[in-house]
Amino acid sequence: MNRNIRLNTQDIESIKKLAREERFKLGFSEDPPIANDIKTILDKLGIILLEIPIEAEREKPAFSAVILCSDEGGERLVFIGLNTADYVDKQIFAIAHELYHYFTKTGSHLSRQNEPEDDVVEAKANLFSAEFLLPENTLKRQVFEEFKSYSLETVQRKVLLRFIARLHCTWWLPYRSLVKRLWEIKAITETQYHELYALYERDPDGEYGRIGQSTQRDVFLALNTITRTVGASPRAIETILRNFEDDLIDEDTFVNLLRQFNQSPADYGYEISIPQDNMHDFIEGWNHDD
Repeated sequence: MNRNIRLNTQDIESIKKLAREERFKLGFSEDPPIANDIKTILDKLGIILLEIPIEAEREKPAFSAVILCSDEGGERLVFIGLNTADYVDKQIFAIAHELYHYFTKTGSHLSRQNEPEDDVVEAKANLFSAEFLLPENTLKRQVFEEFKSYSLETVQRKVLLRFIARLHCTWWLPYRSLVKRLWEIKAITETQYHELYALYERDPDGEYGRIGQSTQRDVFLALNTITRTVGASPRAIETILRNFEDDLIDEDTFVNLLRQFNQSPADYGYEISIPQDNMHDFIEGWNHDD
């Protein structure tokens, strides 16, 4: 949640209630981490995930995720486009952020990387994302079980970093989101918040990077990886296949759509020959994509 935007108590409690209810509907209590199941959750909700890397241009940040809603033939289709030119933990947070817009039916929405929250809706969506992935009650319990206190004011910096690294590797929230969460529940002071938030957490040879790797090396490195994945949920690919089989799209469109996700008709048992006249354009398309 943006510290410059103060949500009132009613808003905060409403968001916590929404996150708790949606977790329960999906079969999760407050205790288990669910970040690893985030794509399965999208499948359960019937949301089509499209993954594509979009690099930032100059001073303009790329989008982190976008949710698009449309009604076609009486059927409501919901897509989440995810920018995979970002760290894995931030990709997960971005999906959960868009789920707020899905659950509250605020319509199509685009979020940008590192974009300051300049409205209440974005602050609510970020709080929902954090609460959905790591409920406040669970975080408070983790703090108390570890330190026998709800306050970490007297805890040394290195001890705090080790604790945050364990939370990071278990719940898969980004480091800075965890620091904000600890500040929001008043576990750390204003001074501690600024000190921890100022740390650059992505340097593998930095203080936090070394601590994280000594905690759960494989998980920590995976969360700090920029994947640049290109892909789509099985439902998206199935939609493309059905549209081709029902003659709603032609062969060229079929080939081009699958190519966007590094797939081909042959992967699904279709042998489609590309006319010699189109071969040059086809190859040029691949070269342009690279």
